Amino acid sequence: MPLPDLGLDELADYRPESTLPQDFDAFWERTLAEARAHGGEVKAEPATVQYGLRTVEVEDVRFPGWNGEPVSAWLLRPRGAQGPLPVVVGYQGYSGGRGVPTEHLLWSAAGYAQLVVDSRGQGHDTPDRTTGDGTQWAEGFMTRGIDSPENYYYRRLITDCVRAVDAVAELPGLDPERIVLTGGSQGGGLALAAAGLTGDRVAAVMPDVPFLCHYLQGAQLSLDGPYQELVKYLRWHSRHRVQPTFETLAYFDGVNFAQRATAPALFSVGLMDPICPPRTVYAAYNLYAGQDRTMTVWPFADHAGGCGSNPPAQLAWLHARGLAPDAD
Repeated sequence: MPLPDLGLDELADYRPESTLPQDFDAFWERTLAEARAHGGEVKAEPATVQYGLRTVEVEDVRFPGWNGEPVSAWLLRPRGAQGPLPVVVGYQGYSGGRGVPTEHLLWSAAGYAQLVVDSRGQGHDTPDRTTGDGTQWAEGFMTRGIDSPENYYYRRLITDCVRAVDAVAELPGLDPERIVLTGGSQGGGLALAAAGLTGDRVAAVMPDVPFLCHYLQGAQLSLDGPYQELVKYLRWHSRHRVQPTFETLAYFDGVNFAQRATAPALFSVGLMDPICPPRTVYAAYNLYAGQDRTMTVWPFADHAGGCGSNPPAQLAWLHARGLAPDAD
């Protein structure tokens, strides 16, 4: 793939016009209040033995999400670690779920606890029981319930992600003052959304090559990936649905969440990314409300970003901000 149409200097200055709905804050306050009103218990069961792990302890977690429905997660931590530990809440890429614990050993190896959050309907362990109006005009999840913000799929998934942050306070051995949100692609967009909706309860956020940002440009510029689901939908419904579609998506746009997020943030971008075009990432980064924000640029990377080079950069960044496991 060729370099994007904007160079680094232009990307650094790229700030799109606001699409923030007037009732954005009220919509999310009501959504989260309704979810919390359902109550529900956070449950954790030991799950280390069946995975043959000797240096990591694993728990199979269920916590209440959208509509009080149980959301699955793995909780991993170094065996024998004395808490409270800083906890990395990890969100998953598009069409993926929490998988198995052996896929998620990095953070516990570095001394952190990690809560690996399943994605409703995408993973195998958290069904999307509530489907809004049931409408799905294209394959995947991008157009499911897109007739209105109330019905849209990502209203439910983002609510689950915020409720995962709520669940940290109910899991013993975790430090609710040192919560780090992270994820790649869809997971990065979800981390950004959760950071914008949880305020100062989050100590840091690390969105890698984030998806779910600046939807219009994503649909117009991407060459592959889930934004193309919007293109296919609007190709058939362009006469009546373009404006209402992007009005719905504005309630779920990482650019709008970024304007409400204040935690230190470490973004990353691949300048040859055909799935999340660089300007969609910079749109969120440049409007991020927090003063401590850093962009890691991978000049010749596609949607894989920095691959194996990214975790060391993340660890160094967290340590520099006093978020190492042994930090006082």
